Amino acid sequence: MGVVQAAQCILQRITPRCPFDRMRRTLQNRILLTGPHLMPLTQYFRLMDNMARMALRADASRYFFGYLWWLLEPLLYVAVFYVVFDLILDSRRADFLVFLMCGKLAFIWFSKSVNQASSSIVANKGLIGRINITKTLFPLAVVQEGLYRQVAVFTLLIGFLVFSGYTASWAWFYLVPVLLVNYLMIVACALVGACLVCIVRDFNMFISLGMTFLLFTSGVFWDVRELGDPEKTEMVLALNPLAFMLDAYRQVLMHSTAPDWTHLLQIAAGSIVVLAIVAMLMRRFNQYLALRALS
Repeated sequence: MGVVQAAQCILQRITPRCPFDRMRRTLQNRILLTGPHLMPLTQYFRLMDNMARMALRADASRYFFGYLWWLLEPLLYVAVFYVVFDLILDSRRADFLVFLMCGKLAFIWFSKSVNQASSSIVANKGLIGRINITKTLFPLAVVQEGLYRQVAVFTLLIGFLVFSGYTASWAWFYLVPVLLVNYLMIVACALVGACLVCIVRDFNMFISLGMTFLLFTSGVFWDVRELGDPEKTEMVLALNPLAFMLDAYRQVLMHSTAPDWTHLLQIAAGSIVVLAIVAMLMRRFNQYLALRALS
């Protein structure tokens, strides 16, 4: 019997409503479904992927346009920014639409994944109250959902670039390491956010405000390389990893230029370190996070 089937059988035998004080007393005796000694890593990622796919199907079934919203939602965001910053405020860039799409579509991937993953543990407190399951599973499943959506979005972006007259070149393969580093950064931020919100719900508000701050300071609708001061440009790219990532997308797709490999590796290394530390802490304080999610 697979892990998912086993979980379903266990859930059928558990009373839907379990008092919190009883949960506190029986926390040590709950059935452990995940862990390195019980679940191989391949099964863990398979379960995570199944959770993401099921969530995507459920989300699409709630709307008339279904899976089309994967593309419609980011395109509508781009349309709003295009009307404001180009048609009304006159950006004075002939390529502003392409420039905006390269930045905004990547920013939506980061902001939406981190925002949703941050509340994922709390949102699944019903399941956490019944099964002792590793808490990293929930934010990672949300990030996996975002990855599936982003594959469709970037496919649309590449097609739009070709349609707009940009010639596909071998330099576009630089997009692969940029995407990988961006994914690592999203996973690291998602785990941190999920832990913080689980411990103190107020962090959910701070994370949302932080995304608004990043929207205006990461060069989504303005070019970090046109600040007029090279030192200020370097400072923004150094202090804001997201600004560097958005600029890297534009350098690769619009100018067929390789990103700054040193800076890219630094962001990758930092993300891996944060990811490893937070995952270790979540494993160490697994039961504490369960109690905080239920409280």
